Amino acid sequence: MDQIGLLLSGAALFLNGLMLLGKADEKNVGVFNLFVGAFQVIVPFYLIITSDQSNWILYERTAIFLFGLTYLYVGVTVLKGMQGTGLGYYSLWVSIIALVYVTVSLVHYHDVINAITWILWAFLWFLFYVLNTSKKDVSAYVGKVAIVQSWVTLTIPALFSLTGVWGNKDMYNMWGIVLVASIIYFVYLGYRLFFSQPQKMILK
Repeated sequence: MDQIGLLLSGAALFLNGLMLLGKADEKNVGVFNLFVGAFQVIVPFYLIITSDQSNWILYERTAIFLFGLTYLYVGVTVLKGMQGTGLGYYSLWVSIIALVYVTVSLVHYHDVINAITWILWAFLWFLFYVLNTSKKDVSAYVGKVAIVQSWVTLTIPALFSLTGVWGNKDMYNMWGIVLVASIIYFVYLGYRLFFSQPQKMILK
């Protein structure tokens, strides 16, 4: 069931990216965020209740809450037309928590791919912090990062897991290359946004 949640998270993040790029209606995307957010809050409660409730089970299920509350917060903020400062500082908090998941992935689980994935998520949450608390317009950059991450960190891995091919060693190695390529792409986009000449700062 948690893989279904990842798949739906990919859909929500994809739509949020399109919304930031001005290609999807805010209210429509806000409603979908509420649907996915509610699912991502209800599901971990069910998974925890039906589990042995060991500390590592609780640790893993808590990650789902981080996504669910983010989507709920985005949905309410958009639909109510509120300023996003609260969402921004919540995103900063989550980005810091995500770094703990990076460390645990490496030290406890020895899972490099999961660690890189959490680094990407921490980066994205930090971008939502910047987007909602800074006067600098980074919507185009955040939108592109969100769309790419919706596929490479959520949608495709969830599909691979649901079809039973995610545990394959070759797939594991290949996905490491995909994630590193995504990071390089984000650095390239960031360079164009922050270091290019003003007339070249528009992300195409």
